[in-house]
Amino acid sequence: MKRKFFSVFAAAALLSLAACSDDEPVANEGEGGNTGGNTGDPATTIIWGKDSTVVLTDHFVVPEGTSLYVEEGVTVIASNTAVKPEIVVLGNMYCMGTEEKPITFTVEEGSKSDRFSRNWGGIICGFDCQELYLNYVTIEYGGAQTSENSQSYLHGLFKSETGEGVPAVHFCNPAGRMIITNCTLMNNAEDQIYITGGQSIVAYNRFISNGYDGGDAINYKSECTVDAAYNLIYDANTNGFKLSNTDLQNLMTHVVAYNNTLVNDGWRRPGTKGGSIWLEENIYAEIYNNLIYDCRWGLKHDTEMFEDPRSVITPNFYFASTQVGIDQMQANEEEGILVGADDKRSATPGDNDPMFANFTQQSDININVGANEAGAPATWDDSWDFHLQAGSPALTGGKTDFTPNFATNGITMVGLEGFVSNNTFTSPAPSEFFGAFGQE
Repeated sequence: MKRKFFSVFAAAALLSLAACSDDEPVANEGEGGNTGGNTGDPATTIIWGKDSTVVLTDHFVVPEGTSLYVEEGVTVIASNTAVKPEIVVLGNMYCMGTEEKPITFTVEEGSKSDRFSRNWGGIICGFDCQELYLNYVTIEYGGAQTSENSQSYLHGLFKSETGEGVPAVHFCNPAGRMIITNCTLMNNAEDQIYITGGQSIVAYNRFISNGYDGGDAINYKSECTVDAAYNLIYDANTNGFKLSNTDLQNLMTHVVAYNNTLVNDGWRRPGTKGGSIWLEENIYAEIYNNLIYDCRWGLKHDTEMFEDPRSVITPNFYFASTQVGIDQMQANEEEGILVGADDKRSATPGDNDPMFANFTQQSDININVGANEAGAPATWDDSWDFHLQAGSPALTGGKTDFTPNFATNGITMVGLEGFVSNNTFTSPAPSEFFGAFGQE
């Protein structure tokens, strides 16, 4: 197909999307509104060129039939604390960062003093968004609460009422495809990702510190087929994984979650659901080789809306450094805590330590703190290293004789043809070690 391109090149260019000429891509203003050259032509492609800076002073809408390509090294800054910009993707979006030059979605420096400032929304995809691709992308300080002017609200996406916090990433097309790899989602005030449809691979990511007073790191509902592997989840307010078939219409969600590391999750959320992994409402989940370290609860399920009987929840590795942690990962029918026959777990506080390469648990640990107060998880430190040392009991015992959903045929991102050398992505193979990293 012949494409029409609107390009933003020039290294270190500063682009304000609320004050562009008619020849530049700009933010739309509501349904059918257009303040510039982004016409919604089905042949239109918008490119934010590498190493450029894009300043969002208003909401930005990618019209249906249009694809937005974000190249390596781009920085996108939401700068209007009154508007709290959202990126609403009615078409498609491809963020092509690299390890050397990741892409960053952030806020102005003055908004970073509060890690849950909520001064921008997130990337909210529409019902007809076919493809979302995020590779080497940082998304931080999102989770704005919607107003009557929020584009996600005006397009009927995510929540039907105003005043609701939006996730950092939302995808909702059951016929769509989503890839999130090598990304960091950090300090977002609601869910990191909230997915209600489509095929997806979520792998090699870091989900760090999310949820002011609620919110999960990885939240899947019905109509999804998912492989989630080799992710680190630190300080999720409620759960690392929340997996459900809520709003089931046609397709029961099947999640294969394996070789993930979950640390200090669920502390800041009192009540039933806060913990590590939560299953409910007939979800078909296969949960293997995950390392769950000092989380509020062990793996839990809803005691009234059970998971699908085909679900598998073992082997996984559970570590607790406190007696409270030991108690709250024991099998308990009333609490809904599940224990697998092949799990490895601490029998006493500190027993069976996975021996991380560089992480020392804080001295004031309180896995039941229930707020952002003393005893809540320590602020993230980039020097931490969650690889396993030689001799770690977590280096062996994982299960490898299963096949993830997309291990063979993969997911093809049609819109990346011509932009990358291979646009079909397969899920990584499982490892015998527990967690995301193994021995360095």
